[in-house]
Amino acid sequence: MIASTPVARWTWGRHNRPGQEIIACFNDLLTAWYALAKNRLVSGVPHISARVSEAGRSNTYLFKETFELDKLGPDTEQDLTAQVKASLRPGEIGSVYAHIECPGIIIDASHEVREEKVFLIGSSAFLDYVSTDLVTYSDAWMPYDLAGRAQPTIHAANAPRLSAALIDLSQGLHAETDPDDPTYFGQPTETGVDNFLREDGSSCDVWSSFEIPYRYNEFTHAPGFGSIGYKRSTDGEVQYVPVLGEQGRLIGYLWASDAEGAAGFEPQDVGDDETYRAGRLWLTRLRTTHDRGLTPSEALRQLARLPDEDGSGHVDATVAPRHMHLDALRELTRNS
Repeated sequence: MIASTPVARWTWGRHNRPGQEIIACFNDLLTAWYALAKNRLVSGVPHISARVSEAGRSNTYLFKETFELDKLGPDTEQDLTAQVKASLRPGEIGSVYAHIECPGIIIDASHEVREEKVFLIGSSAFLDYVSTDLVTYSDAWMPYDLAGRAQPTIHAANAPRLSAALIDLSQGLHAETDPDDPTYFGQPTETGVDNFLREDGSSCDVWSSFEIPYRYNEFTHAPGFGSIGYKRSTDGEVQYVPVLGEQGRLIGYLWASDAEGAAGFEPQDVGDDETYRAGRLWLTRLRTTHDRGLTPSEALRQLARLPDEDGSGHVDATVAPRHMHLDALRELTRNS
């Protein structure tokens, strides 16, 4: 299971010569990536995002870019450093930060499965100190999954690989592994991640307690404290249409209210990854129609004509919009 927020985080830190912030940052970032690759936790060639902040002005960047590399080699750190220095805007360097968002390789029933958003590696350099952190969003390293179900086969296949990578990271970065504070989902240790257990030894269902409410919040609250796009909640009546997936499976409801300037998507099961991704696609579409100046009802009519794209599902064109209070629609969806 892949969570929206970190399952666990580990950090490493070391001192470095002043004036070497850029190359030190890239060196430690790639050292961490190589440790994961050595243990078959990641594969391919990473995309590296880097930024250099101006001294005393952390929100002003002297450089900000993503490198889409074709290959890695012994001189990659030097090459990246040279490219950054050649493109730096005038100003004194403050801090340097670079990160890699890593799809990961999970072993499931003896098969390797590529999963998105398994790891995030970040390195930052400031003056004479470099710190590196590794974040995982996956529960594959834990004895129980995030829903509290035992997963002995998955744990046995993946936990030793993460443990070996943490050792390699410590050795490669010449620093002790520092497990971060507990997250909503687990307790990082020097060798992996532990579940939260009840007094009777059973594992807590942190997926239902934290992940599902976190996901659902996206469908009830517009970004920017409700100031960006259509409102995503209303006390009044809305018009709505069902969105269907393969074989007529209900994904959720697309709804709109001109009176409240509100429009949104009500997912049938936000804990299901396919439903969640589909719902987010509809939210993105609604954001686009809002930016184009369409009213909520105009957006509903236009989006209802779109075909299924990337698993979004589709609206049955023969079904006319119905009307219901949003609270009742949400209750209907929960009970579907």
